[in-house]
Amino acid sequence: MSQQNRPLSLAALTVIELTPPQMVQCAADAGYDFVGLRLLPATDQEMRYDFVGDTPLKRETLARLKDTGVGALDAEILRLKPDTDVAAYEPILETAAELGARYVLVAGNDPDEARTADNLAKLCDLAAPLGLTPSIEPMPWTDARNITQAARIVKAAERANVGLLVDPIHFDRAGSSTDELRALPREYFRYLQFCDAPAERPKDLETLLYQARCERLIPGEGGLDLAGILRALPDDLPISIEVPMEGWAKTTKATERARKLRKATLAVLETTYGPD
Repeated sequence: MSQQNRPLSLAALTVIELTPPQMVQCAADAGYDFVGLRLLPATDQEMRYDFVGDTPLKRETLARLKDTGVGALDAEILRLKPDTDVAAYEPILETAAELGARYVLVAGNDPDEARTADNLAKLCDLAAPLGLTPSIEPMPWTDARNITQAARIVKAAERANVGLLVDPIHFDRAGSSTDELRALPREYFRYLQFCDAPAERPKDLETLLYQARCERLIPGEGGLDLAGILRALPDDLPISIEVPMEGWAKTTKATERARKLRKATLAVLETTYGPD
């Protein structure tokens, strides 16, 4: 695949100040193929949108997707906790499928790894008839901390429609290596997230969380080994550009930020793989 034609998606967190229909329009105006939609908030501070059922917001989002031709790449964020009733996620999965999403982003928030794998398997079983692939994203402050642990969970789930999602900042902050990445089955990886960050790792949890959620860097302007991560993964995976930058967002409109991030990502791809 030509890297200039690699499918690119605008992640919800990058333009979190927008409503979902506005996110779709922003992705279209900035030249993206896809958009990511946050159907459930990641934190209590985030806006919670009413997507389940025949809601005005869902109708507007569907109309905007149809009008722009932008596709929904993934839907976020389903958490697997010790007390999670996986069946309760079925309406969200149905909504994700109705919006045309391919993947569902999953966080592991259960210290019992076997139970996490079992619940992930149940989620995959609910998602399969809807054409969805739940993908677990390791994050160093969750109970699925790093790529190797998350891969164990994926393997134990034993489902064809299960994925493992790499985010460069979490990958680096967890101390994972590209050797670990290359050793894993290629079929685990369905898409990847993309961002940059300072090379120096935060020394405390508060800074780690703040940087990840609010102040990442434009791809190519930080110290993460983006080229190494790209080369360790299949070279045709869709890329979800997830770069929350609160300071930048206060001075620059979402569409302008999205355009610059898309251009920067394409530049990193060209540097990594060479011109097409």
